[in-house]
Amino acid sequence: MALAMVTIGETRTITELRVKEEMKKHLQDLGFNVGERVRVVGENPSGLILLLNGARIALNRGLATKISVA
Repeated sequence: MALAMVTIGETRTITELRVKEEMKKHLQDLGFNVGERVRVVGENPSGLILLLNGARIALNRGLATKISVA
């Protein structure tokens, strides 16, 4: 399932990053690593607000569709 499809309040585990290597490195630097838990805490017109490793991160919906979670 894509991270973009997760509803507010749900916590999921990252299973795959389906992006180019440069973007993958950037996401990993932010904490988006396979096995990490991510919680959707809100949304706005352009994307999602996530809680990852104790930090709130805004992520656009297009990029969120390329992050697989279980």
